[in-house]
Amino acid sequence: MLSEELKKIVKGEVMTDDQSLQKYSRDASLFEVRPEVVVVPKDVEDIKQVVKFVTSAKKKNKNISITPRSAGTDMTGGPLNESIILDLNRHLTRVREVGDGFAVTEPGVFYRDFEAETLRSDQLMPSYPASREICTVGGMVANNAGGEKTLAYGKTEDFVMELNVVFADGNEYAVKPLSKSELEAKIKQGGFEGEVYEKIWGIIGKNEDVIKAAKPNVHKNSAGYYLWNVWNPEKKVFDLTKLIVGSQGTLGIVTQIKFRLVKTKKHDRLAVIFLKNLDVLGDLTQTVLRYKPENFESYDDQTLKMGMKYMGDVIKIMKTNAIKLMLSFIPEVWAGIRFGGIPKLILLVEFTGDDESEINKRLADLAEDLKKYPVGVRITKSNEEEAKYWAFRRESFNLLRHHLHGKRTAPFIDDIVVRPEFLPEFLPQLRAIMAKYPIFYTVAGHMGDGNFHIIPLVDLADPKSKDIIINLSKEVYSLVFKFKGSMTGEHNDGIIRTPFMEQMFGPRLIELFAEVKKAFDSQNIFNPGKKVGLPGRGSDMKYLAEHIIKHN
Repeated sequence: MLSEELKKIVKGEVMTDDQSLQKYSRDASLFEVRPEVVVVPKDVEDIKQVVKFVTSAKKKNKNISITPRSAGTDMTGGPLNESIILDLNRHLTRVREVGDGFAVTEPGVFYRDFEAETLRSDQLMPSYPASREICTVGGMVANNAGGEKTLAYGKTEDFVMELNVVFADGNEYAVKPLSKSELEAKIKQGGFEGEVYEKIWGIIGKNEDVIKAAKPNVHKNSAGYYLWNVWNPEKKVFDLTKLIVGSQGTLGIVTQIKFRLVKTKKHDRLAVIFLKNLDVLGDLTQTVLRYKPENFESYDDQTLKMGMKYMGDVIKIMKTNAIKLMLSFIPEVWAGIRFGGIPKLILLVEFTGDDESEINKRLADLAEDLKKYPVGVRITKSNEEEAKYWAFRRESFNLLRHHLHGKRTAPFIDDIVVRPEFLPEFLPQLRAIMAKYPIFYTVAGHMGDGNFHIIPLVDLADPKSKDIIINLSKEVYSLVFKFKGSMTGEHNDGIIRTPFMEQMFGPRLIELFAEVKKAFDSQNIFNPGKKVGLPGRGSDMKYLAEHIIKHN
């Protein structure tokens, strides 16, 4: 029996009880995939033993694999699998070191706890997502997370300095940027590690033009393997972390992360822009971006209404009192009176810096420039005043999840990206597609990156819902690809988007992705079926449809 064999080789927990298997069969996605066993490794040695065991068992033609998991907040089905789930969120939870400009941490650390440690020295790892309070740093690396500060700082891939990874041979390796001479030495050493470097170097060298042409022309992307980022010809640097970040545990198991940190800014101020309609959005976005804000976020009228409806939850999140919060909404009431209704879209434009007078000047100049548009503008006066806007933006998905009756949040077109200059043409076509389907949805996103989170509500007990999910995905992604965009800027591929990989990248790059997977994991033991489809399983679209949750 698999669980009994695993208990012999690990110090941590091995679970097969129904309650545990049910818990690990779900994440924050639409899917339910029941594993055979859950292993909670006590340390890295446990992980190495499990990998060696699975590699050996696979050679005997056993259908066995490993999928790493941390907080389970993934929206794509990324940490779901029928075989072994490896829970890194219980024991691998130490921040090992915080130094000047860097921090070393285990993958199971919650971002909120990691940030608490780095802020002690006024430092920050700024690629955190909206789920910052409930996600782990390991999940952020697996998905190449981004968020509200990505516009100014970049994504998680830009902050990973070094990784420790257990590869398919069951050994742990340090992966970091290498010079050309260091790469040549690594290849020359041979062994499993040397062969991986040699194969990836060969893939990149032989397909340079194809890889370069396939790079998504957007500000951020989490789809595919980032072959275009591995070799920097100008700096002559080969960085394999660029493949492992965003790979969703399909190439190896990350056991330690060294992050680059940035210094926090002393001051921040927020401009809130109320739009009556979206007609001016494209041009207005370009105007705002000229002022180089650190954050440029948005949420729609449905999100605002939902926040007002569930004000009790917002009060708890903000840790304030009801009367004070209600009084703070006078600007929104005034905007509603002025516009003849609730604003269709609210934009949050944040400026940060160490010189408060310089921030105030940029805000004043922006407010003056925005007078040419039919919008309302409010400059916040305190961090407390800003908090309600960030609460609505960051917590909208969780509010939906916790207050639904008969329907549930359905993340399947939840992370699309096009370049901001395409928004005037793209958004009307997107709205036309959405209007064809009988669904309620909210929209929030990172306006400065052209990244939108569309969260429909569906009744999964209705047989028609499955068709809506698949058909709407096809239409929306086809539109995104028409504008040379990405189907995921932050959330990654998982079960939900792997079927659309070839449509996005083309058949040749999909072949290269398969070569990458084989170079690291020739037996397909790491999180199979994500990024690269599974031969013999039937179509990935069929698998997607079969594993959609059948109830809300």
